[in-house]
Amino acid sequence: MSEETAKYLWVSLRGSPTALELDQIPESGAFLKSWYDSLSDPQGSQEHVLDTLLAGYRRTSYGQRYSASQVSSIEDFRRNFPASDYDSFVPLLDAVAEGRHEELLPEPVRGWVMTRGTTGLPKLFPITDTHLRQIIVCGSRAVLNYASSEGKARLYKRPVLNLCFPSDVGQIKVGGRELSSYGYSSGTYAKLATGFGNFRLVPSQGDIDALGTGDDDVWTRRFDLIFKEAKGLDIGSLIGVTPIMMSFAKYMRRHHGLSPREIWDIDALFCTSVPKIQVKYAPYLRRFYGNADVREIYSATEGVFGQQLNESPCISPNYDSYLFEVRTRNGFRMLHELEKGEWGRLIISSCIFPRYCIGDLVESYGGNFFRILGRETTATILEHTLYRAMAWWLY
Repeated sequence: MSEETAKYLWVSLRGSPTALELDQIPESGAFLKSWYDSLSDPQGSQEHVLDTLLAGYRRTSYGQRYSASQVSSIEDFRRNFPASDYDSFVPLLDAVAEGRHEELLPEPVRGWVMTRGTTGLPKLFPITDTHLRQIIVCGSRAVLNYASSEGKARLYKRPVLNLCFPSDVGQIKVGGRELSSYGYSSGTYAKLATGFGNFRLVPSQGDIDALGTGDDDVWTRRFDLIFKEAKGLDIGSLIGVTPIMMSFAKYMRRHHGLSPREIWDIDALFCTSVPKIQVKYAPYLRRFYGNADVREIYSATEGVFGQQLNESPCISPNYDSYLFEVRTRNGFRMLHELEKGEWGRLIISSCIFPRYCIGDLVESYGGNFFRILGRETTATILEHTLYRAMAWWLY
């Protein structure tokens, strides 16, 4: 990636309330190089991430409560800090919303985002400059890695179909007085990083937001807008929630008698937000979108944690930005320490949450390749246990 491309991507954030300063722009090529280096030395990278995270935790009341200043190793970290789910952090998030960010966060809040609530009520998360920087850097890697490894630099110049959720849903009181807007994470992050060069979203996130939320017909109106704005353009890719890609294709067949592959020559679909993308969704997506490559991104409202490195249907973690642990039946392990076939409950430490039980199950496919099995539910555990029993020869 050229210096101009890197700067364009980061300068595109300016003018937003959460804009990052120019001196925070990484060096040209850092978007991918840091990731590649971390895959070559995951242990060293994870040790560096732990040191960085601890420096932030020590500035928070939460970190002081669990003696972050006395932590110097992953073993200390596990002894001192509990593995906690979202509900455990809610009282601290309430304090952050009241204007006391230092209760949990080492830096001020720049905005709020919400989940889609697919497994319960929607959850609200604060975002900081560090969090946003990681979203932009890690979120760009799937596209940059694909374009460079597949020799498809033309992808940078082709518009991206925008199927994101709205970035403006409601307002939250901050410090008991200010009102801060919040929206769905996919739309919020899309609005903050609309691309580089001519790599732009169609329609714009502002046009998506203008349609509002809530009524039963809103997705039809969004799809109408998307089709109208994009039908005459050279759409090169889609990035976003996988089931929405499926829904849009079905909308086109139902309302226009067309499949996306009949009007666009799409290079790639960068798919997020659900497990089993390559196994469950990819065959159907190719039926609708033609010979487009399907590449997986493991992302959530809380961060962009990994993406597909090559044609292997697995994700490779962003070891340089987040700390990954797994609770297995034999105790806690670092993600990179898992043997092929070993699996368990994923725990991620970030600039927002220490030792966060994100609620997903992960399995190692050897080396730095992993698959997200699904949410941590009894049904998922039973399903995978049965699959392992029936397909034991694969392991």
